[in-house]
Amino acid sequence: MPTVVLFLGVSIALIIGGSSLQGFLNTILNWVTSDMGWGYMWIYVLNFLFFVYLMVSKYGNIRLGEPDEKPAYKSFQWGSMVFATAIDASILMLSMVDPLRYVQHPEGSIKPYSVTAYNLAHMYGQYDWGPMAWLMFAAPTIAIGYMMYNKKRRIQSLSDAITILDGDELWKNIVKKIVNVLVVFGIMGGVGASVGLEIPIISKVLSSLTGLPDNLGMKMGLFSVLFVLFAVTVLKGLNGGIDKLSNAHIWTAIIFLAIVLLIGPTVYILNSETNSIGLLIQKFIPMSMNTVPNGNPGIAQQETIFYWGWWLSYMPFMGLFIAKISRGRTIRQVIMGMLTYGALGCMSFYAVLGGYSLWLQKTGTVDLTHILNTQGQAAVISAVIGTLPMKYIMFAFYFISCFIFLATTISSSAFVLSSFTSLPLAPGKEPSRLNRMTWVFIFILFSFSLVVVGGFKTVQTFCTLAGFPLMFVCILVLLSIFKMIKHDPTVIRQPRQPRQHRLRRRKKKVMVERKSDIKDKLILWPKNTINKH
Repeated sequence: MPTVVLFLGVSIALIIGGSSLQGFLNTILNWVTSDMGWGYMWIYVLNFLFFVYLMVSKYGNIRLGEPDEKPAYKSFQWGSMVFATAIDASILMLSMVDPLRYVQHPEGSIKPYSVTAYNLAHMYGQYDWGPMAWLMFAAPTIAIGYMMYNKKRRIQSLSDAITILDGDELWKNIVKKIVNVLVVFGIMGGVGASVGLEIPIISKVLSSLTGLPDNLGMKMGLFSVLFVLFAVTVLKGLNGGIDKLSNAHIWTAIIFLAIVLLIGPTVYILNSETNSIGLLIQKFIPMSMNTVPNGNPGIAQQETIFYWGWWLSYMPFMGLFIAKISRGRTIRQVIMGMLTYGALGCMSFYAVLGGYSLWLQKTGTVDLTHILNTQGQAAVISAVIGTLPMKYIMFAFYFISCFIFLATTISSSAFVLSSFTSLPLAPGKEPSRLNRMTWVFIFILFSFSLVVVGGFKTVQTFCTLAGFPLMFVCILVLLSIFKMIKHDPTVIRQPRQPRQHRLRRRKKKVMVERKSDIKDKLILWPKNTINKH
């Protein structure tokens, strides 16, 4: 209840303050980006290295559940639920716009709109949505899944899976409560900001499709439709609601990408992606540690910090959700699934949609950077879709895809938050419908308040700030995972056998041809068999 009151107050304050708060929020964002960027960089590097090690080590064989248990969901259904829940409609939007920011504001002394600028612009977004980002979800997923299925512990919040906080000491109980508050704040900040970003763009697309004015009334209408859609999905729960949306979600995404790839500049997109993979490998380490100690952070570095905060804010919610659908999978399978369905899926959006928008800019078909600088990213997306054949059909398809993306993310978020804020639940029991509907209402109200304030910087600020305190939560989770798997009975080595026993096992007769066929000195012939021939 205190968290509900908190976000009600924040939402009302944003609605009352309106656009006058933009300057204050921009100041906070600049401070976090310039002075605290090193913290975001280090937590992602440590998290990435930790889970790459788990994946290739013996610990990757640990199964979330019984040693011979089969996965609860088939691989494609599991992957579609993971992918659909994590990315929401933002990937359909930002993959078109981010490359345009990078190409006109490249890093260092690179000339804007140069060949190098275009090459790097196509690659940067794939880094921000790639392996480093997706492995941030692995920490809570494995910690929660291991405690639920291997240790048979009831898990309703992330703090229940942080084993280094086990005990009745006062300081541990205080830290647990702080973690729970930070988790709710992170989810609300990250997911609420996503909806605040996406509704203005969807409104613009709907205006282009129908000719209706893109005003606050249309946005309020969209929020009303979303509320009904979210309510129906959340009331149905995980099975029968969220899983069906996820399947629809991934198929609409695949179809939309395939259409753009096939009817767009296919060869240019494929060439650009091949080049970007090479650049990503080459620059992966420098980008992972880029804090710009001398000079001002560039657009690419600012975007990375924003995304690192955003992914952190999604971390607790995605951890509980993925853990709930990952029973029967090994740690290695979970990590590999995030790197394939997750990272490669997101990179494909930047490869196709980002490549198409850069091609439109490079060939002079549409001056998208001018539209971005003067009218905003919603107008850019509308302009890009308007260049496709059968543009009204494509507008409709894009609009439906965004709605399905949004419904999946918000429904899952409300489901998880209601679990975090419920009283202890019996095994297999879902949170009450009243609790779930309360969080749907809070999500809608908070997102609407961000739309009233307006501006992409506002969204960036809330995402970055929401993820900041979760860096410390991530460290606690990593330490807990290490403590758990270190003593897992399925990977503890068998006692080392005595040396004499090992020597007896090695001593075997070596079979050779007849003695008469061997002219050289017998080296491998066992002594006790020489005289028998």
